[in-house]
Amino acid sequence: MTDAVFDPPVALASLSGEADAEWARQASEYAGAAFLGGIALDAPTRAAARELVARDRTEFLPADPIAFIDDQLAALADVPLVPGFNVRTTSHDPLARAGRVCADHDAIIELNAHCRQDEMCAAGAGESLLRDSARLCAQVETAAETGAAVSVKLRTEVEGVSLPALAADLDAAGADYLHVDAMDSESVIADVVEQTTATVIANNEVRDRESVVEYLSYGADAVSVGRPSDNPVVLDRVTSAAESYLSEVSP
Repeated sequence: MTDAVFDPPVALASLSGEADAEWARQASEYAGAAFLGGIALDAPTRAAARELVARDRTEFLPADPIAFIDDQLAALADVPLVPGFNVRTTSHDPLARAGRVCADHDAIIELNAHCRQDEMCAAGAGESLLRDSARLCAQVETAAETGAAVSVKLRTEVEGVSLPALAADLDAAGADYLHVDAMDSESVIADVVEQTTATVIANNEVRDRESVVEYLSYGADAVSVGRPSDNPVVLDRVTSAAESYLSEVSP
C-alpha cells in the first residue's frame, strides 16, 4: 500500500447526479473515501450535461458549480472519510478554482476521463481525454498546482489507448490517485501498478470477497464500489473482505 491510501481501503465511486454529501454520509461507516459528483464545470461540459438530462440521465447542474462543491464538501466536515469530487471540464480556470476549494477541505479533486456518453466526449471531456494524454496531463498539472490531492478516473478497453503508458504519464504530471474502471480486463490493474507510484483504486463489479481479492492481488491499493454504494449489505461484505485480505498478506 502507498502512504496515500485511505482506511478502510474502500471508496465510494461517483454516480452522476446522485453522489452527494448525504449519499456519502449514509455509507461512511463502510468506506475510507467517497468521490462525489460528477459535476460539469465549464460551458461546454455544462451544455453536454443539459443534453444528457434531456434524454433522461441524471446530472448535477447547480447555477454555480464551484459553490456547490464547496457546500457539499463542507457538509462532510464531521464525517470520518476522505472526500473527493469528480469533475468534468475542458478548460483550466474553473478546474483551478475547483481544486482550490477541494484543497481548502482537504479533499481530492478527481478528473473525469471516464464518462463515455457521446455528448460529454463530443464536448472534449470524459473518455475523449484518454486519447489525448497531453490535454489530460495538463489538467492534472493544473489541479496539482492548487495543493489538492489529484485523482484521475480512467477506464480500460478504449481503442488505441495503452492504460499502463498513460498511467506513467499521469504519475509524472502529478496524479496522486489513479481510479481505474477495469471493465472486463481486470488484470490490467497489475500493469498499471507497475507503471505508477500513485495510489491505484480498482473499480468495476466490486461486490464480494472474490472481486475484492482479485483486484488487491493484482496490486491495487484500494477498491471502489459504484452502483451498490447505497447497499449496506454489499458495502459491509466488500469492506470486510478488503480488511481481511490485507491483514492476511501484511508482513
